[in-house]
Amino acid sequence: MRRVVTYPLRRWPRLSRLVLIGGTGLVLFIAAANIYVLHSGGEATSVVAEAPRAEVAVVPGALVEPDGDMSTMLAARVEQASRLWHADKVEKVLVSGDHGSWKYDEPDTMRKALIEDGVDPRDVFEDHAGFDTWATMVRAREIFGVRSAVVVTQGFHMPRALYLAEAAGIEATGLTADLQEWGAQGRKSAVREVLSRVKAIADVNLDSPALAGPEIPIATSDGRESWGPAPPSGTPPAGSPQE
Repeated sequence: MRRVVTYPLRRWPRLSRLVLIGGTGLVLFIAAANIYVLHSGGEATSVVAEAPRAEVAVVPGALVEPDGDMSTMLAARVEQASRLWHADKVEKVLVSGDHGSWKYDEPDTMRKALIEDGVDPRDVFEDHAGFDTWATMVRAREIFGVRSAVVVTQGFHMPRALYLAEAAGIEATGLTADLQEWGAQGRKSAVREVLSRVKAIADVNLDSPALAGPEIPIATSDGRESWGPAPPSGTPPAGSPQE
């Protein structure tokens, strides 16, 4: 067995050394990137009462099911954001997510859930081009003029979200939305974060572009200005067609 394992080293010594060195370097780079992101973001809490006051709650998007229901993770984020608003911890809520087509609409789905929970429609802003966390934070700062925020997301995602928020120029703290155990999905998401943190560093250092658009200052605008047009007739439930 040992001969089988060591055969490449004996047969192709130079190539094997290069592969080993490259693999070790890659592992070390990924580890360093994760350590940096994990220790670079702001503070977070799981208790609404402990969250500092801020201008806005920023809620990054997550999966909306084909039947139009929010995934449990997204529903937990929206619930925590609603609690922040009702506790007067934030003045506005910015829901940001993927709306790349009429058939799929994360921000509209979140907005409707917040309003159903009693949040004033004027205080709910939609970002339809938050295709990833970096885009969400860049657009929050550049399009909506957000200066201070409580970011609402799950614990595994929070360090990266806060790192990116601060890199985008937002003074950010976090409120975790872990209202239950996430089981296998949580473990998968935590593993995926390992590489996502590397991407986050690349986005910041390469200044990856986010979709531009007209400015909607969140401090002085009515949130309804950001909602956009109603979807066409026949849009599926995940496109959030209901008014």
